[in-house]
Amino acid sequence: MHIMCNNCTARSSETGAVLHHRVKTFATFATVQPMAHRPEYGSKKKMAQGGDDAELLKEKANKYFKDKDYDNAIKYYTDALELNPSNAIYYSNRSLAYLRTECYGYALADATKALEIDKNYIKGYYRRATSNMALGKFKAALKDYDTVVRVRPNDKDARMKYQECNKIVKQKAFERAIASDELKKSVVDSLDIENMTIEDDYVGPKLEDGKVTLKFMKEMMEWFQDQKKLHRKCAYQILVQVKDVLSKLPSLVEITLKETEKITVCGDTHGQYFDLLNIFKLNGLPSENNPYLFNGDFVDRGSFSVEVIFTLFGFKLLFPDNFHLLRGNHETDNMNQMYGFEGEVKAKYTAQMFQLFSEVFQWLPLAQCINNKVLVMHGGLFSEDGVTLDDLRKIERNRQPPDSGPMCDLLWSDPQPQNGRSVSKRGVSCQFGPDVTERFLEQNKLDFIVRSHEVKADGYEVTHSGKCITVFSAPNYCDQMGNKGAYIHLRGSDLKPEFHQFTAVPHPNVKPMAYANTLMQLGMM
Repeated sequence: MHIMCNNCTARSSETGAVLHHRVKTFATFATVQPMAHRPEYGSKKKMAQGGDDAELLKEKANKYFKDKDYDNAIKYYTDALELNPSNAIYYSNRSLAYLRTECYGYALADATKALEIDKNYIKGYYRRATSNMALGKFKAALKDYDTVVRVRPNDKDARMKYQECNKIVKQKAFERAIASDELKKSVVDSLDIENMTIEDDYVGPKLEDGKVTLKFMKEMMEWFQDQKKLHRKCAYQILVQVKDVLSKLPSLVEITLKETEKITVCGDTHGQYFDLLNIFKLNGLPSENNPYLFNGDFVDRGSFSVEVIFTLFGFKLLFPDNFHLLRGNHETDNMNQMYGFEGEVKAKYTAQMFQLFSEVFQWLPLAQCINNKVLVMHGGLFSEDGVTLDDLRKIERNRQPPDSGPMCDLLWSDPQPQNGRSVSKRGVSCQFGPDVTERFLEQNKLDFIVRSHEVKADGYEVTHSGKCITVFSAPNYCDQMGNKGAYIHLRGSDLKPEFHQFTAVPHPNVKPMAYANTLMQLGMM
């Protein structure tokens, strides 16, 4: 896990040795030439001191990085850069810390800056390639891997990364060619579910007369808890049925809670199946009287994403009007290819089933409005003013999200404390300030928004004077962040948010990102 830290330490001790050598050499030279005759000595001494101080700050940052405290690591790398802004290693190290905190836009900028300072700094090319891959910019990543291969033709690791990335670029080109065929068929058309046989030795849960029941759901959750696999016939039955249900929903789902009713809003679950079960244990199973809204990012990173998604889809079929699902930025092909869900589905089932998941994800609604007062979406608000609820209703969502526009923003944007908008730390969409939130709510006669998309230490965060609420439901995210999870109760009587926190529970020994793309795993080291 700490390969990078060791490498950084090695590089930094090299730098320190060089610096020490330079100071020593200068001191020797100074005995020959009197200081009074060297007016530049003071500034050089300051620079040397600044360099030493910067190294100490970098070492401190490395320690925080090793302890997985990435926010503090970023802070101290930044302090080091203020003292020594021409050090490529500091930018590269901070780039990796940004990658770990999913700030892909910042990571890309730092890697690029490292290469501007030192175009021969190989690690900079790797960092930039990883940042581009995280953003789904595979051709740009390939260009950097190609540079490394040309500089180091005998480097097997560089060659492997180049070939892996080249394979993805070719696969994407092939997919685009197929997608341009207007007669593209759904996976559903090629399935013969009726004639799929369930073997005699399968003793797991089965749908009753092709339907999901509460008994089936309880058996399936227990089956998954024992790390057993749902039969592929049942899996396909759920996917085909849930696609039909979701495709009939609008892009903006609107619900009304009566005075006596409440709904539970959950944030990202990211394949953390055992934490999902804990939510149901703490808050009760979904039912007509215990409705839920899960706000996207059900899959990827956590290595029980298949179990999470079949559980959520099963409850959607059982309680279609009381169990709500919204799309997150990880219910998309690019993210699934990088962060594990595609690999997990292929390992547990088939590539064909992943294609069907992709089709189903495209029909997930993008936002939900509760009592005409609270708007829920995965990411946040928009890159431009003037977007109305009617604009959201009109979004044609059955596709992979575009690089910009309201659909992209709903999945990707983040709030910021200062007014206005700024470039996204993620490299996609934007960051929006309290004034943007205020104007949007006023124009659309809303009270506040609820969004997810960001890890929060307490599992939730209230910003923009109470008008922008973040909820995140994957505690100890990726087994390393140490955060709490949370969910929110909203009651029809007053819609005042009530926050409930919980901590991570143990899970079987399958590490997060176990099914992620090899390049992504290597690039994060």
